[in-house]
Amino acid sequence: MAISLSSSFTSIHAPIHRKTFLSSPSSHLPFVTRTRGGGGVKMSMEAGIGVMGTKLGMMTYFEPEGKVVPVTVVGFREGNIVTQVKNAATDGYDAVQVGYRRVRETKLTKPELGHLQKAGAIAMRHLQEFRLQSVEEFEPGQTLAIDEIFKEGDLVDVSGNSIGKGFQGGIKRHNFRRGPMTHGSKSHRALGSIGAGTTPGRVYKGKKMPGRMGGTKTKIRKLKIVKIDSELRVVMIKGAVPGKPGNLLRIAPAKIVGKNIPKN
Repeated sequence: MAISLSSSFTSIHAPIHRKTFLSSPSSHLPFVTRTRGGGGVKMSMEAGIGVMGTKLGMMTYFEPEGKVVPVTVVGFREGNIVTQVKNAATDGYDAVQVGYRRVRETKLTKPELGHLQKAGAIAMRHLQEFRLQSVEEFEPGQTLAIDEIFKEGDLVDVSGNSIGKGFQGGIKRHNFRRGPMTHGSKSHRALGSIGAGTTPGRVYKGKKMPGRMGGTKTKIRKLKIVKIDSELRVVMIKGAVPGKPGNLLRIAPAKIVGKNIPKN
């Protein structure tokens, strides 16, 4: 199970995004990295359109042949509606903006409401973009059906905020070893040396030390969809996904270079 920290969420409910909501087309987008010196914006290409969901918890699933599989149950509230379709001619890139989780209109600002009303969509808390190779089949106001996008057995990339664990020491945060607990040792769980003396006379950047652990944007790749229940509006994904129950998740088709993502 590979883990990377490249994914990101965009929530129109968060105050940090309200100033940039309708400004630069890339200021509130997920997977945006700016090149040094202002040489443009690079975004990660998705293998296909994805959806947003809510983590409900984990359970045990029994396959028809009797195999026991640990799965994460992901539910879907009202939403997953296309709110904007961007193309290279007007925005410089092709992407589909999707909204999720209905909220009262009083929870949003007037610019946010105007943006959603322009697409004929309901008031929604979260907005995210999926950069695609082609956006011809999408239009504003379109509802994305889970069972039409994914099928049982598909591999997906799941992104979300991991559980925050607060300030932790080196043993828990970086899997350091502890010192002897007996025989007169005075070094048990302490960090120890963090560098040499006069040379270099400083601590190297990136030194593993105690600090804040968890609460970061995390992506777990190539997880298998075990079951899709259209009536209950849930999807069962094999294995664990980031965050605690109730967290927002971003589910997209797994990227496989050379298959659904160009090698270049």
